[in-house]
Amino acid sequence: MKKAATAVLLYPQFSEYELSVALSIFMQGGKPVVTAGIEGGAVRGEGGLNCIPDVTIDNLDHEEIDSLILPGCMDIMKAAGDERLIHFLKEIESRMTVIAAISSSPLLLAQAGLLKGKKYTVGLNEQARDASGVFEKENYSNELVIVDGKIITARGRGFIEFGTVVGDALGLSFDDGWYKG
Repeated sequence: MKKAATAVLLYPQFSEYELSVALSIFMQGGKPVVTAGIEGGAVRGEGGLNCIPDVTIDNLDHEEIDSLILPGCMDIMKAAGDERLIHFLKEIESRMTVIAAISSSPLLLAQAGLLKGKKYTVGLNEQARDASGVFEKENYSNELVIVDGKIITARGRGFIEFGTVVGDALGLSFDDGWYKG
């Protein structure tokens, strides 16, 4: 039987560096990865890296994945305004063992209702969180990485810890010494 993969969502201006440690840990742990875009075609990250997703969210086989990673991005509002993405998150949530979002991308989880009653962190300031109207103020934490059940959230500068926490949550074997100064 084929090992379940982690889906990595790619949308315009996604943050490449926020994925770097998690992807390295997936490689060490033998965890397959499938990249999924909102639409077909190349997606340019915030650092200028063009990536061609393996599939779109519309044709991603939900039976082949057990986890989902959402990177932050320079302008999350374009992704946040895409109803297909929010619908996808709502639809796939029950099948996932881990859903991890970093930097600005917890906004997408909040829009999909996945942060209701969950402790979280996000790389948005208080004014932006309040203006969005989707975050529960009482559940916000200023910590770098938060785990609440199967939901992992992190602020962008916590990308090393984020990667290792995701790897641990997936039960992967990896050498975390690779990521220490």
